[in-house]
This record gives sequence, C-alpha cells and structure tokens, in this order.
Amino acid sequence: MPDKGTRNAISTLSMLIERWIEMQKDLNLCFIDYSKAFDKVRHVELLRMLEKLDIDGKDLKVIRNLYWDQTACVTIEGENSDFKPIKRGLRQGCVMSPDLFNLYSEINLRNLDGISSLKINGENLNNLKYADNTVSIAESGKQLQKLLDTVVLESERMGLSLNVKKTECMVISKKSSNPKCNLVSKGEKIKQVTKFKYLGSLITSDSRCTTEICKRIAMVKDTFQKMKPIPANRNISMTTRVG
Repeated sequence: MPDKGTRNAISTLSMLIERWIEMQKDLNLCFIDYSKAFDKVRHVELLRMLEKLDIDGKDLKVIRNLYWDQTACVTIEGENSDFKPIKRGLRQGCVMSPDLFNLYSEINLRNLDGISSLKINGENLNNLKYADNTVSIAESGKQLQKLLDTVVLESERMGLSLNVKKTECMVISKKSSNPKCNLVSKGEKIKQVTKFKYLGSLITSDSRCTTEICKRIAMVKDTFQKMKPIPANRNISMTTRVG
C-alpha cells in the first residue's frame, strides 16, 4: 500500500510529538504489543472484514485461495498425525501480512473513533498503527486509560490478546521533569518508560532526537568501515567501485 510503510508511521508520530511540544502540551503514549498477533487472526473474520471494506473481488479471491482449505499435520519420530484444518494465522514473512493485519484490525479500531483525543484539523486522532504495532495517543492519562480499555475489549472480540509485559507507556512533556502515567490493564500495571524503539526509531520522553541521530551516525560509520576495502581493491572495476 502506498504511504503505509514504516517511514510514514515514524514520521507521523515524530511530527505529532513536535507539534504538541510546540504547543506546550503533554502527550501520553501507549505502545501496544499483542501476544502472537499474526498467529491469532481468524480466517473467517478476516474474509468478512475484507468483504465489508469492499476489497476488489479478484484480490479477495487470491487471498481466499491463499488461506482457505489449508491443512497441516505433525511429524513425531517419523510418524505423521492426521491432517487438521488451519483456521487462523497470517503467513510470517509474506509481504501481504502487515496490510492484511491492518485491515483485520481496522474495523476493530474504528470503535475508538468516538473517544476524544488529539484534534488535527478538526479530525479526532487517537491511534497510529502499522501491522501489529499500535500506538494509542492522548493528551491526558485518563483519556489514554479509556483508549486502552476499549482496545483490549475490542481486540479480545477479534481473538487478539494484549501482551501486558511488553506493552509500555510514556509521557512526553516539557512542563514536568518526571510526569507519571498510571496505566493499567485488567489490574496489571503498564510499565512506564523514557525510551522506546518504535519501528526501529528511538522515541524519548524528552522529545529530543540526539540519541537517535547518534545511533544513525554510528550505523553509517559501521557500514562505511565494512565497505572501505572495496574502493581500494584494484581487482574491482572503477565503475563498480564508484557505483
């Protein structure tokens, strides 16, 4: 899907943080982690969602053929079990899987639309997602708690469950040096952090990019050192070395 890659998700979150800091407002984030998210997608529900979203008939047929009527068996010490139907799970590594998960959770997250949060050009924005990486966003801890409760409830209806141990929250603030985010899920406290790696990019509670910039510079240096022998190798053509 165009404009749906990780870079787009990272830049959107970064711009939100920058804008809210400029307005001297707090930003409460919850980085949601699902337990074995791709493995729990129900095929029947997936196809029902795709039909509701008016996916093209040919594309729908391809997806149906990819997932429908799958069977599998278990081999133990050379003996095969009976074949059983596979009724849930997205293929790991398949280029379609992130988009399919986005669509699967789309209607689920539409139920969050009524929960007030950030206002962007008159539109309500309370979550960002890329595949199974979902960020709930709010100005206050109370709003964020309501969002999380709704996400948990709606996700369970879809067969998805929250991994509380890997779900983390953060408050980005210029008004307080030690803001608190007392977020809980079913009685379990959500860990508050000052740093979180979101889709490979480091998000910090002080909203500074220094750590991320230093990391990127180090990555470039490391790559340059690995490539350094190539320009000096006379056995490689000049075109290849320069290219």
